[in-house]
Amino acid sequence: MLRISYQRLTEYLVENQEKFYRLAYSYLLNREDALDAVQNAVCKALEKFQNIRNAEALKAWFYRILVNECYDRLRARGRMQFYSPEELDLGSYEDPTPQDDSLQKKVDLLPAEIQTIIRLRFYEEFSLKEISEVTGCNINTVKTRLYTGLKKLRVTMEGEDAYE
Repeated sequence: MLRISYQRLTEYLVENQEKFYRLAYSYLLNREDALDAVQNAVCKALEKFQNIRNAEALKAWFYRILVNECYDRLRARGRMQFYSPEELDLGSYEDPTPQDDSLQKKVDLLPAEIQTIIRLRFYEEFSLKEISEVTGCNINTVKTRLYTGLKKLRVTMEGEDAYE
């Protein structure tokens, strides 16, 4: 097991900053909140990088920090806030979420633990093992939640098609 160096950590953070922002934005749906969440997660990682005992666990370790930071921000809000596209300030960043806004809204309505798994699997292309490490869940739990979430999404999407 190799310990991670400060330099390797900073390289990883710089190389992947767009991915971090995209994930944070998918939770918070607000540019400033997403940027703040990433910044706070980076600060926490830099402060506690000595806690990483295995360099191979860096990705899962940092994503866990970032996801927890997003959850903290959502809890601080009291409830999730949804914004219409007109209310979003895109600034110099574009909306990193999928173009199918109706699918994004349906993902947002799923339970938080299922949302996390779907976002990590399909937005960030994590393997099931990596999702297990990030969430701290058993891999079978990850599989079950992923299956449940996809089934719920399919049912709601098929229900919409019946009314069109």
